[in-house]
Amino acid sequence: MRIDPPFRADHVGSLLRPRELKDAFRGVHGGSLGADEFRAIQDRAIRDVVALQEAIGLKSITDGEFRRSSYWAHFVEAVEGFEVRDSLFRFRDDRETLAFTAPHVVGRLRRRRSISGDEFRFLRDVTRETPKITLPSPSTMHFWRGPEGMEPGVYRDRDELFGDLVRIYQEEIAELAGLGATYVQLDEVPLAMLCDPAVRDAVEARGDDPEGLVALYVEAINAALASRPVSVTVALHLCRGNYKGKWISAGGYAPVAERLFRDARVDAFFLEYDSARAGDFEPLRSVPEPKVVVLGLVSSKQAEIESKAGLIWRIREAGRVLPLERLALSPQCGFASTVAGNPVTEEVERAKLACIVETAAEVWGSTG
Repeated sequence: MRIDPPFRADHVGSLLRPRELKDAFRGVHGGSLGADEFRAIQDRAIRDVVALQEAIGLKSITDGEFRRSSYWAHFVEAVEGFEVRDSLFRFRDDRETLAFTAPHVVGRLRRRRSISGDEFRFLRDVTRETPKITLPSPSTMHFWRGPEGMEPGVYRDRDELFGDLVRIYQEEIAELAGLGATYVQLDEVPLAMLCDPAVRDAVEARGDDPEGLVALYVEAINAALASRPVSVTVALHLCRGNYKGKWISAGGYAPVAERLFRDARVDAFFLEYDSARAGDFEPLRSVPEPKVVVLGLVSSKQAEIESKAGLIWRIREAGRVLPLERLALSPQCGFASTVAGNPVTEEVERAKLACIVETAAEVWGSTG
Protein backbone atom coordinates (compact mmCIF):
# COMPACT_ATOMS: atom_id res chain seq x y z
CA MET A 1 0.00 0.00 0.00
CA ARG A 2 1.37 3.43 -0.96
CA ILE A 3 1.66 5.68 2.10
CA ASP A 4 3.46 8.55 0.39
CA PRO A 5 2.00 10.87 -2.24
CA PRO A 6 0.83 10.84 -4.91
CA PHE A 7 -2.07 8.69 -3.79
CA ARG A 8 -4.05 6.21 -5.89
CA ALA A 9 -6.98 8.62 -5.69
CA ASP A 10 -5.67 12.17 -5.92
CA HIS A 11 -6.74 15.54 -7.28
CA VAL A 12 -5.02 18.49 -8.85
CA GLY A 13 -5.77 21.27 -6.37
CA SER A 14 -8.32 23.96 -7.10
CA LEU A 15 -11.96 23.45 -6.19
CA LEU A 16 -15.13 25.40 -6.92
CA ARG A 17 -15.51 28.48 -4.74
CA PRO A 18 -18.85 28.60 -2.90
CA ARG A 19 -21.13 31.55 -3.64
CA GLU A 20 -20.28 33.34 -0.37
CA LEU A 21 -16.59 33.25 -1.25
CA LYS A 22 -17.14 34.47 -4.82
CA ASP A 23 -19.18 37.37 -3.47
CA ALA A 24 -16.42 38.08 -0.94
CA PHE A 25 -13.80 38.35 -3.69
CA ARG A 26 -15.98 40.90 -5.47
CA GLY A 27 -16.59 42.74 -2.23
CA VAL A 28 -12.98 43.04 -1.14
CA HIS A 29 -11.83 44.16 -4.59
CA GLY A 30 -14.72 46.60 -4.83
CA GLY A 31 -14.00 48.08 -1.42
CA SER A 32 -17.25 47.02 0.27
CA LEU A 33 -15.66 44.23 2.35
CA GLY A 34 -12.78 44.59 4.80
CA ALA A 35 -9.68 42.41 4.85
CA ASP A 36 -10.48 40.81 8.22
CA GLU A 37 -13.99 39.82 7.19
CA PHE A 38 -12.68 38.52 3.87
CA ARG A 39 -10.13 36.38 5.70
CA ALA A 40 -12.82 35.00 8.00
CA ILE A 41 -14.96 33.99 5.02
CA GLN A 42 -11.96 32.30 3.39
CA ASP A 43 -11.17 30.45 6.62
CA ARG A 44 -14.73 29.09 6.91
CA ALA A 45 -14.82 28.05 3.26
CA ILE A 46 -11.46 26.25 3.56
CA ARG A 47 -12.54 24.35 6.68
CA ASP A 48 -15.68 23.25 4.83
CA VAL A 49 -13.85 22.13 1.69
CA VAL A 50 -11.23 20.24 3.73
CA ALA A 51 -14.05 18.41 5.52
CA LEU A 52 -15.59 17.62 2.13
CA GLN A 53 -12.38 16.08 0.81
CA GLU A 54 -11.84 14.04 3.95
CA ALA A 55 -15.44 12.78 3.94
CA ILE A 56 -15.04 11.62 0.33
CA GLY A 57 -11.98 9.61 1.34
CA LEU A 58 -9.19 11.60 -0.30
CA LYS A 59 -5.75 11.39 1.31
CA SER A 60 -4.37 14.43 -0.53
CA ILE A 61 -6.00 17.59 0.81
CA THR A 62 -5.79 21.14 -0.57
CA ASP A 63 -7.42 24.38 0.51
CA GLY A 64 -9.11 24.51 -2.90
CA GLU A 65 -6.82 27.47 -3.69
CA PHE A 66 -9.53 29.54 -1.99
CA ARG A 67 -7.16 32.38 -1.08
CA ARG A 68 -6.15 32.95 -4.72
CA SER A 69 -7.87 34.81 -7.54
CA SER A 70 -6.11 32.50 -10.00
CA TYR A 71 -3.62 29.66 -9.77
CA TRP A 72 -0.64 31.99 -10.39
CA ALA A 73 -1.87 35.39 -9.12
CA HIS A 74 -0.57 34.90 -5.56
CA PHE A 75 2.94 34.29 -6.92
CA VAL A 76 2.97 37.56 -8.86
CA GLU A 77 1.53 39.44 -5.86
CA ALA A 78 4.31 38.17 -3.57
CA VAL A 79 7.22 38.82 -5.95
CA GLU A 80 8.61 42.27 -6.68
CA GLY A 81 9.20 43.02 -10.37
CA PHE A 82 5.97 41.70 -11.93
CA GLU A 83 2.99 43.36 -13.52
CA VAL A 84 0.07 41.72 -15.32
CA ARG A 85 -0.44 42.29 -19.05
CA ASP A 86 -2.39 40.64 -21.87
CA SER A 87 -1.31 37.17 -22.98
CA LEU A 88 -0.31 36.52 -26.59
CA PHE A 89 -2.45 33.34 -26.55
CA ARG A 90 -6.20 32.83 -26.10
CA PHE A 91 -8.39 30.16 -24.57
CA ARG A 92 -10.95 28.47 -26.79
CA ASP A 93 -13.55 25.80 -27.28
CA ASP A 94 -15.63 24.82 -30.30
CA ARG A 95 -17.61 28.08 -30.20
CA GLU A 96 -15.53 31.00 -28.97
CA THR A 97 -12.20 32.28 -27.70
CA LEU A 98 -11.37 34.13 -24.51
CA ALA A 99 -8.48 36.50 -23.79
CA PHE A 100 -6.52 36.17 -20.57
CA THR A 101 -3.65 37.85 -18.78
CA ALA A 102 -0.10 36.81 -17.95
CA PRO A 103 2.89 37.91 -15.83
CA HIS A 104 5.10 40.63 -17.28
CA VAL A 105 8.56 41.51 -15.93
CA VAL A 106 9.10 45.22 -15.20
CA GLY A 107 11.95 45.00 -12.67
CA ARG A 108 14.40 42.65 -11.01
CA LEU A 109 12.51 39.76 -9.42
CA ARG A 110 12.67 39.46 -5.65
CA ARG A 111 10.56 37.44 -3.22
CA ARG A 112 9.07 40.13 -0.98
CA ARG A 113 7.26 37.68 1.28
CA SER A 114 6.17 34.09 1.52
CA ILE A 115 4.17 33.01 -1.51
CA SER A 116 2.20 30.09 -0.07
CA GLY A 117 3.47 29.79 3.49
CA ASP A 118 0.36 31.29 5.10
CA GLU A 119 -1.86 29.08 2.95
CA PHE A 120 0.04 26.01 4.05
CA ARG A 121 0.05 26.88 7.77
CA PHE A 122 -3.72 27.13 7.88
CA LEU A 123 -4.28 24.01 5.77
CA ARG A 124 -1.79 21.99 7.82
CA ASP A 125 -3.68 22.83 10.99
CA VAL A 126 -7.17 21.94 9.73
CA THR A 127 -6.59 18.54 8.10
CA ARG A 128 -5.68 15.14 9.51
CA GLU A 129 -4.57 13.91 6.07
CA THR A 130 -1.63 14.96 3.83
CA PRO A 131 -1.81 18.66 2.89
CA LYS A 132 -0.76 19.47 -0.66
CA ILE A 133 0.40 22.92 -1.71
CA THR A 134 0.44 23.98 -5.37
CA LEU A 135 2.68 26.51 -7.11
CA PRO A 136 2.73 27.75 -10.70
CA SER A 137 5.73 26.43 -12.64
CA PRO A 138 8.69 28.68 -13.53
CA SER A 139 7.65 28.73 -17.20
CA THR A 140 4.34 30.34 -16.19
CA MET A 141 6.26 33.52 -15.51
CA HIS A 142 7.69 33.67 -19.02
CA PHE A 143 5.95 31.80 -21.83
CA TRP A 144 2.65 33.55 -22.57
CA ARG A 145 4.24 36.87 -23.49
CA GLY A 146 7.51 35.46 -24.80
CA PRO A 147 10.15 38.00 -25.86
CA GLU A 148 7.61 40.79 -25.20
CA GLY A 149 7.23 39.72 -21.58
CA MET A 150 10.18 41.65 -20.16
CA GLU A 151 10.90 45.37 -20.16
CA PRO A 152 14.15 46.28 -21.97
CA GLY A 153 17.20 46.68 -19.77
CA VAL A 154 15.87 44.78 -16.76
CA TYR A 155 17.85 41.60 -17.51
CA ARG A 156 20.62 40.93 -20.00
CA ASP A 157 18.80 37.83 -21.25
CA ARG A 158 16.27 35.20 -20.19
CA ASP A 159 18.96 33.06 -18.53
CA GLU A 160 19.64 35.88 -16.09
CA LEU A 161 15.88 36.27 -15.54
CA PHE A 162 15.51 32.57 -14.77
CA GLY A 163 18.45 32.74 -12.38
CA ASP A 164 16.47 35.11 -10.14
CA LEU A 165 13.26 33.17 -10.67
CA VAL A 166 14.87 29.88 -9.63
CA ARG A 167 16.17 31.43 -6.42
CA ILE A 168 12.64 32.49 -5.53
CA TYR A 169 11.42 28.92 -5.90
CA GLN A 170 14.31 27.58 -3.85
CA GLU A 171 13.52 30.03 -1.05
CA GLU A 172 9.81 29.22 -1.15
CA ILE A 173 10.23 25.45 -1.16
CA ALA A 174 12.74 25.65 1.68
CA GLU A 175 10.25 27.65 3.75
CA LEU A 176 7.39 25.26 2.97
CA ALA A 177 9.53 22.27 3.95
CA GLY A 178 10.45 24.01 7.18
CA LEU A 179 6.75 24.40 7.93
CA GLY A 180 6.25 20.68 7.47
CA ALA A 181 5.14 20.45 3.85
CA THR A 182 5.76 17.02 2.34
CA TYR A 183 3.75 17.32 -0.90
CA VAL A 184 4.28 20.12 -3.42
CA GLN A 185 2.85 20.32 -6.94
CA LEU A 186 4.04 22.56 -9.77
CA ASP A 187 1.31 23.47 -12.27
CA GLU A 188 2.84 23.47 -15.75
CA VAL A 189 0.97 24.74 -18.83
CA PRO A 190 3.65 25.92 -21.32
CA LEU A 191 5.34 22.50 -21.65
CA ALA A 192 1.96 20.95 -22.46
CA MET A 193 1.29 23.76 -24.94
CA LEU A 194 4.58 22.95 -26.68
CA CYS A 195 3.06 19.60 -27.65
CA ASP A 196 0.72 21.47 -30.02
CA PRO A 197 2.02 22.01 -33.60
CA ALA A 198 0.04 25.26 -33.89
CA VAL A 199 1.61 26.62 -30.70
CA ARG A 200 5.07 25.60 -31.90
CA ASP A 201 4.44 27.49 -35.15
CA ALA A 202 3.38 30.58 -33.18
CA VAL A 203 6.48 30.33 -31.00
CA GLU A 204 8.73 30.13 -34.05
CA ALA A 205 6.91 33.08 -35.65
CA ARG A 206 7.75 35.27 -32.64
CA GLY A 207 11.44 34.30 -32.91
CA ASP A 208 11.67 31.56 -30.29
CA ASP A 209 12.87 27.98 -30.59
CA PRO A 210 10.32 25.44 -29.23
CA GLU A 211 12.97 22.85 -28.37
CA GLY A 212 15.08 25.49 -26.69
CA LEU A 213 12.11 26.48 -24.55
CA VAL A 214 11.47 22.86 -23.56
CA ALA A 215 15.09 22.56 -22.43
CA LEU A 216 14.97 25.91 -20.61
CA TYR A 217 11.80 25.05 -18.73
CA VAL A 218 12.91 21.56 -17.70
CA GLU A 219 16.24 22.95 -16.51
CA ALA A 220 14.39 25.64 -14.54
CA ILE A 221 12.23 23.03 -12.81
CA ASN A 222 15.32 21.05 -11.85
CA ALA A 223 17.16 24.10 -10.59
CA ALA A 224 14.13 25.19 -8.57
CA LEU A 225 14.07 21.77 -6.89
CA ALA A 226 17.83 21.31 -6.55
CA SER A 227 17.94 21.85 -2.80
CA ARG A 228 14.57 20.41 -1.78
CA PRO A 229 14.67 18.05 1.21
CA VAL A 230 14.17 14.34 0.55
CA SER A 231 11.05 14.56 2.72
CA VAL A 232 9.26 16.62 0.04
CA THR A 233 7.50 14.79 -2.78
CA VAL A 234 7.13 16.95 -5.90
CA ALA A 235 4.58 16.36 -8.63
CA LEU A 236 4.37 18.17 -11.96
CA HIS A 237 0.90 18.74 -13.39
CA LEU A 238 0.77 19.24 -17.16
CA CYS A 239 -2.26 21.21 -18.29
CA ARG A 240 -3.57 22.24 -21.71
CA GLY A 241 -5.40 25.20 -20.23
CA ASN A 242 -8.36 25.37 -17.87
CA TYR A 243 -10.39 28.58 -17.86
CA LYS A 244 -14.18 28.59 -17.59
CA GLY A 245 -14.23 25.14 -19.21
CA LYS A 246 -12.08 26.23 -22.15
CA TRP A 247 -8.64 25.06 -23.21
CA ILE A 248 -5.59 26.57 -24.87
CA SER A 249 -3.79 23.77 -26.75
CA ALA A 250 -3.99 20.21 -28.04
CA GLY A 251 -1.61 17.41 -28.90
CA GLY A 252 -0.18 14.24 -27.39
CA TYR A 253 2.89 14.29 -25.14
CA ALA A 254 5.31 12.79 -27.67
CA PRO A 255 7.07 16.08 -28.61
CA VAL A 256 8.23 16.65 -25.02
CA ALA A 257 8.07 13.13 -23.54
CA GLU A 258 11.69 12.09 -23.81
CA ARG A 259 13.17 15.30 -22.43
CA LEU A 260 10.49 16.02 -19.84
CA PHE A 261 9.68 12.60 -18.45
CA ARG A 262 13.28 11.44 -18.39
CA ASP A 263 15.03 14.57 -17.19
CA ALA A 264 12.61 16.44 -14.92
CA ARG A 265 13.63 15.62 -11.34
CA VAL A 266 10.13 15.22 -10.01
CA ASP A 267 8.50 12.20 -8.41
CA ALA A 268 5.24 12.16 -10.34
CA PHE A 269 3.43 13.57 -13.35
CA PHE A 270 -0.25 14.53 -13.33
CA LEU A 271 -1.18 14.13 -17.00
CA GLU A 272 -4.39 15.21 -18.72
CA TYR A 273 -6.07 12.32 -20.50
CA ASP A 274 -9.72 13.36 -20.43
CA SER A 275 -10.18 13.99 -24.17
CA ALA A 276 -8.84 13.03 -27.58
CA ARG A 277 -6.77 16.25 -27.50
CA ALA A 278 -4.35 14.45 -25.16
CA GLY A 279 -3.38 11.69 -27.58
CA ASP A 280 -2.69 8.11 -26.54
CA PHE A 281 -0.73 6.50 -23.70
CA GLU A 282 2.30 5.56 -25.80
CA PRO A 283 4.48 8.48 -24.57
CA LEU A 284 4.29 6.99 -21.06
CA ARG A 285 7.01 4.56 -22.17
CA SER A 286 9.44 7.45 -21.64
CA VAL A 287 8.61 7.71 -17.91
CA PRO A 288 11.51 6.05 -16.03
CA GLU A 289 11.28 4.15 -12.78
CA PRO A 290 10.30 4.95 -10.08
CA LYS A 291 8.32 7.96 -11.30
CA VAL A 292 4.53 7.74 -10.99
CA VAL A 293 1.92 8.90 -13.50
CA VAL A 294 -1.41 10.16 -12.21
CA LEU A 295 -3.92 9.71 -15.02
CA GLY A 296 -6.21 12.71 -15.41
CA LEU A 297 -9.11 10.74 -16.85
CA VAL A 298 -11.94 12.60 -15.12
CA SER A 299 -12.95 15.91 -16.69
CA SER A 300 -13.22 19.00 -14.52
CA LYS A 301 -14.71 20.85 -17.50
CA GLN A 302 -17.73 18.66 -18.34
CA ALA A 303 -20.73 17.96 -16.09
CA GLU A 304 -21.22 14.36 -17.20
CA ILE A 305 -20.06 11.92 -14.50
CA GLU A 306 -17.62 9.35 -15.83
CA SER A 307 -18.52 5.69 -15.36
CA LYS A 308 -16.30 3.57 -13.14
CA ALA A 309 -16.29 0.85 -15.80
CA GLY A 310 -15.01 3.30 -18.42
CA LEU A 311 -12.32 4.62 -16.11
CA ILE A 312 -11.17 1.14 -15.19
CA TRP A 313 -10.93 0.20 -18.86
CA ARG A 314 -8.72 3.23 -19.58
CA ILE A 315 -6.52 2.60 -16.54
CA ARG A 316 -5.99 -0.96 -17.77
CA GLU A 317 -5.09 0.39 -21.22
CA ALA A 318 -2.47 2.68 -19.68
CA GLY A 319 -1.28 -0.29 -17.63
CA ARG A 320 -0.19 -1.99 -20.84
CA VAL A 321 2.37 0.81 -21.29
CA LEU A 322 3.34 1.60 -17.70
CA PRO A 323 3.01 -0.89 -14.82
CA LEU A 324 -0.24 -0.53 -12.90
CA GLU A 325 1.63 -0.04 -9.61
CA ARG A 326 3.12 3.18 -11.03
CA LEU A 327 -0.27 4.64 -11.98
CA ALA A 328 -2.92 6.60 -10.06
CA LEU A 329 -6.14 8.47 -10.90
CA SER A 330 -7.28 12.11 -10.70
CA PRO A 331 -9.26 14.79 -12.53
CA GLN A 332 -7.46 16.19 -15.56
CA CYS A 333 -7.15 19.59 -13.87
CA GLY A 334 -8.54 21.62 -11.01
CA PHE A 335 -12.19 22.62 -10.98
CA ALA A 336 -11.46 26.33 -10.64
CA SER A 337 -8.14 27.70 -11.88
CA THR A 338 -9.72 31.13 -11.29
CA VAL A 339 -12.41 32.33 -8.90
CA ALA A 340 -15.06 31.97 -11.62
CA GLY A 341 -14.50 28.23 -11.87
CA ASN A 342 -15.53 25.73 -14.53
CA PRO A 343 -19.13 25.23 -15.75
CA VAL A 344 -19.94 22.41 -13.32
CA THR A 345 -21.78 22.45 -10.00
CA GLU A 346 -20.40 21.69 -6.57
CA GLU A 347 -22.57 18.56 -6.56
CA VAL A 348 -20.97 17.37 -9.79
CA GLU A 349 -17.52 18.14 -8.42
CA ARG A 350 -18.20 16.05 -5.34
CA ALA A 351 -19.58 13.18 -7.42
CA LYS A 352 -16.52 13.17 -9.66
CA LEU A 353 -14.10 13.15 -6.70
CA ALA A 354 -16.08 10.33 -5.08
CA CYS A 355 -15.98 8.40 -8.36
CA ILE A 356 -12.18 8.71 -8.39
CA VAL A 357 -11.94 7.37 -4.83
CA GLU A 358 -14.28 4.46 -5.56
CA THR A 359 -12.54 3.59 -8.83
CA ALA A 360 -9.09 3.66 -7.25
CA ALA A 361 -10.24 1.35 -4.46
CA GLU A 362 -11.60 -1.09 -7.01
CA VAL A 363 -8.47 -1.05 -9.23
CA TRP A 364 -5.74 -0.99 -6.57
CA GLY A 365 -7.56 -2.15 -3.46
CA SER A 366 -6.70 1.13 -1.76
CA THR A 367 -6.95 4.89 -2.28
CA GLY A 368 -3.59 5.51 -0.57
